[in-house]
Amino acid sequence: MFEIERAIERTRGSASGYAEFFRGPTMSLGVYRLPAGAEDRQQPHGEDEVYYVLRGRGQLRTAGKDLPARPGDVLYVPARRPHRFHSIDEELVLLVVFAPPEGSQG
Repeated sequence: MFEIERAIERTRGSASGYAEFFRGPTMSLGVYRLPAGAEDRQQPHGEDEVYYVLRGRGQLRTAGKDLPARPGDVLYVPARRPHRFHSIDEELVLLVVFAPPEGSQG
């Protein structure tokens, strides 16, 4: 069992706004937090990603399209595809699933 609020609190001490809270052989889970107005500086990852929007509002730019990011939305980004959150109107808090685990594919 995982306490998501505890994972969210761990992001406050992270320079990147990201805190991993589970790592298994085939996937990892973390929380990514971006304050309102923040600039998302993440680079493409070697793993597929799924974002589940827990709180906040913004947009995700990927594959030349802007997708809304609102509570309850699920967003998928294939491995190595450039993507960024932008137009963050309210602090975004995202559950992130990497498959396979983040950093395992270089």
